[in-house]
Amino acid sequence: MKVFTKLPVLLLYASLLLRAQMAAEKPHLFIHVALPPDLHSPVSGRLLVFIGPGTGATAVDTSPFSPTRVYVAAKDVQTWLPGTIVDVDADDLVFPSPLSAAKPGDYQLQAVLDIAHNYNYSGRSPGDPISDVVTLTHWNPGQGIKQTVLLSHTEPDWPSPTTNKEKIQSFEFPSQALTAFWGREISIRGLLVTPPSYQAQSAQTFPTVYYTHGFGGQLRNLTSVAEDLLKRMAAKKMPEMIWVLLDESLPTGTHEFADSVNNGPWGRALTSELIPHLEATYRMDGNANGRFLQGHSSGGWATLWLQTRYPKIFGGTWSTSPDSSDFHDFTGPDLYAPHANLYREPDGSPYPLVRDKGKVIATIEQFAKLEQTIGPYGGQFASFDWVFSPRGPDGRPVPMFNRATGDVDPTVVAYWKDHYDIANLVTRQWPSIGPDLRGKIHVIVGTADTFYLDGAAHKLRAVLDALHADAHFTFIPDRSHFNLYKVGDDSHGLLNQIAAEMYAVARPHSSR
Repeated sequence: MKVFTKLPVLLLYASLLLRAQMAAEKPHLFIHVALPPDLHSPVSGRLLVFIGPGTGATAVDTSPFSPTRVYVAAKDVQTWLPGTIVDVDADDLVFPSPLSAAKPGDYQLQAVLDIAHNYNYSGRSPGDPISDVVTLTHWNPGQGIKQTVLLSHTEPDWPSPTTNKEKIQSFEFPSQALTAFWGREISIRGLLVTPPSYQAQSAQTFPTVYYTHGFGGQLRNLTSVAEDLLKRMAAKKMPEMIWVLLDESLPTGTHEFADSVNNGPWGRALTSELIPHLEATYRMDGNANGRFLQGHSSGGWATLWLQTRYPKIFGGTWSTSPDSSDFHDFTGPDLYAPHANLYREPDGSPYPLVRDKGKVIATIEQFAKLEQTIGPYGGQFASFDWVFSPRGPDGRPVPMFNRATGDVDPTVVAYWKDHYDIANLVTRQWPSIGPDLRGKIHVIVGTADTFYLDGAAHKLRAVLDALHADAHFTFIPDRSHFNLYKVGDDSHGLLNQIAAEMYAVARPHSSR
């Protein structure tokens, strides 16, 4: 009987305690975002709100090169009806910290609905509903915001690229292997640049370079590359060759022409389908000594990967600032270390990720958590998972590390090692691939690489030197990820040197 008489008292006490705790908690800061009533249909996507200091900006956006300057709040919305309002909790899913704790001052706010969930890769895309910049003068975030932000217009279409259609041709090649993997038609896209003297009726053949872009690149970005190459060949700054500029972008990031259980067999599609098709269509050399690879950053990793996986097909890669090719140095952290953590060094200090002129401007933790807030797709670390990781029970790649803590999953890392650690694979398979790979690897990286990618390049060099692989590594003093190609007044002058070295392999007795 005593138990039953005390129970209501205990419940009343617990209820009063909970109410007191709720009253003591600071209310969350909600930002009210409205869709215009004149939209024709509901929309879905990830609603992003950017809040940064200052006044007078025409746009408010975040940047991995200054990750904590702008607050980013996010919320997924489904079938959002025109004329209605969504409240975004800027103290819940937000980076770098709850907005209500920010210092009072002048702020600017802008909201974007990321319809395709590709903001991490492409930023604002055509058709994304977007608001004007709202200025909050002398604003105290702790007091909330009463006004409603209207997504008043949409992001305009990107300008159409201008190309020399005679010498620069776009292609979209349906791949049987990729189509079978995805269950719908998937194509390899790109641009093909023929040299100034190329004539369809001539019997002359040309060496061919397969080039791919880095993270964030897309087909539309390749147009300027194509036009630059054509001008260099016309000006006799580089030898005449055919260039195939490949788009390696996906909604998940970059596929890097790796055969992946998540993205599909991109390497096989390139080497067994696209290349034979192109060589049957254009006057290419059609032999290993006339096929070359070139790419920067993620494109540098992709071309290094293709050369080591298909050494009989390609006559050499010139990979610049490649993503980590030895996972003992994955932009700094050793993934194989006991209790590895991507955020903290063994002494507890944060691992840096982005540097400029010797100054750390972003850590791995900041970069990863900003990416996670913007969304689960298309970010750099998510892209690595889609390329390198095993597929989980939910059909998505298993994350290599915990985004909250930075702890590395050793089971996933073991999979990465067995399938995509280039240094490990080359060592393990050297007896079979060595004769076809020797002398074909060229890596160029700056000693002040923005993303610390020179560290992994040094480790790969040591591995290849031990194998007597006759690999060629160039470390350019004080060059970063973004000025590596600069020679004199030419911001991309390194291309001339690379092309000349390729041509010397294809035409060893030519004086051009």
